[in-house]
Amino acid sequence: MASRRESESLILQGRVTVNGKVVQELGTRIQPGRDRVEVDGSTVNPQPFTYIALNKPKGFITSVEDREGRPTVMDLLKGPKTRVYPVGRLDSDSEGLLLLTNDGELAYRLMHPRYHVEKRYLVKVKGIPPEKKLERLGKGIRLEDEKRKGVFRKTAPARIKVIKSKGKETLLEVVLREGRKRQIRRMFQAIGHPVVSLVRVAIGNVTLEGLPKGKYRHLTPKEVAELKRRVGLTPDQKGA
Repeated sequence: MASRRESESLILQGRVTVNGKVVQELGTRIQPGRDRVEVDGSTVNPQPFTYIALNKPKGFITSVEDREGRPTVMDLLKGPKTRVYPVGRLDSDSEGLLLLTNDGELAYRLMHPRYHVEKRYLVKVKGIPPEKKLERLGKGIRLEDEKRKGVFRKTAPARIKVIKSKGKETLLEVVLREGRKRQIRRMFQAIGHPVVSLVRVAIGNVTLEGLPKGKYRHLTPKEVAELKRRVGLTPDQKGA
């Protein structure tokens, strides 16, 4: 009935009860099917877990709703009745693979850099970046806009491969294991080669292959099991 963050807020507000008693401790464990969970007096019934891959076009924001009335990725989901949430983000001007699920634990682990889930991108930048600059990005750099906030943590090592250079632009494949806000755009801006276009083509073992822009599909049981394996969950282990 709510995202992980929204659920934590409900608990801290004292609006959640277990077997009639208010609980405000995050991480309180229950026995599904035995314990009765209520929010504001209404019983919470578990929904089946749903796992979706979406090919996000430009112009859609990665959010469940937007106060400014801009189109969100949820506008592209017409079929699923189960409430799902985006796993991580893709900027409005970026496109490509986005996962959505109501499996909170899997979503959390996919987003956390501790679990080293690779995200692969096709990135077109202005100019032809010299090899030495690309090596810098590959080893990790300190982003100037973070320094101004007193944060000095370098970006994690990345794999960067030149696919082709044409005219005044270069197409590269970039593989990351972390996902800071607008990270790839900021990385290439830092070396003087701004991003022209960015498409995420894979998250772990899930790819965009065969998925038209603006369309979605449900992940196969095999894909879900492999994603869980990569983040240390057993195939039958349920999310939060």
